[in-house]
Amino acid sequence: MQERFQISVQRSCALALLQRSTWYAKSHARDQSALRQRIRDIALSRPRFGYRRVLVMLHREGWDVGKKRVYRLYSLEGLQLRMKVKRRKRIALLRGKPPVPTGPNQHWSMDFVHDQMLDGRRFRILTVIDQWSRESVCLEANFRQTGRAVGQALDRSALLRGWPESITVDNGTEFTSRALDDWAYRRGVKLDYTRPGKPTDNGLIESFNGRLRDEFLNVHEFVTLYDLREKMTAWQHDYNHHRPHSSLGHLTPSEFVQKWSVQPKEAAPLQF
Repeated sequence: MQERFQISVQRSCALALLQRSTWYAKSHARDQSALRQRIRDIALSRPRFGYRRVLVMLHREGWDVGKKRVYRLYSLEGLQLRMKVKRRKRIALLRGKPPVPTGPNQHWSMDFVHDQMLDGRRFRILTVIDQWSRESVCLEANFRQTGRAVGQALDRSALLRGWPESITVDNGTEFTSRALDDWAYRRGVKLDYTRPGKPTDNGLIESFNGRLRDEFLNVHEFVTLYDLREKMTAWQHDYNHHRPHSSLGHLTPSEFVQKWSVQPKEAAPLQF
């Protein structure tokens, strides 16, 4: 009515027998619908974010909103109820159908393998593979691994190839840490968590880890971390460039990627 007849809000409310407070309440609710939807989208896509971190993301996107307003809308959406679900179950509930890669560097898988030096010192190897080409993207050995160290290793691996769209990981401490969560957000990488107790959700990396243990860890002895890294680098090169895979039509990962670069439609994996 106001827009059609070019009259004031006060006059419109008088003609419609409405209180002005009712008019403004409805207008305010309409104005907040887009914000409420965005808050909900962020919270559901980032399940470990509370309203404060949702607020930070909104500010980064250009929303001019305050903490109290975001908290009120966050609560109205019932998003705080997510915290009533136990952490491990909450992560499992979020897992949907895994993406199917159609080319290199789209989706990676990541895990840890444990072993020990000749003197008994324990070490852990961060293993990362490309789900499509089966290429070993990263092998990083250290006595101690943290979420920050994982992010740094992934950055080094991405120097020549860039970052993937997603990385499939389990619910280990390093992978669910705030440091890795922040790393993934800043680089636009989705962390795709497996269901607790379901290693088959990340079967490709489990298969790779089995080969790493059978063909490398069980064959060599390691005196120092440097010794381990030197031998591991040589094994990784052999794996990527000389070891054929039945799932790739008995090509090596590097040969498979090369074939795709020439004939993309003819290089899809035979098994997945």
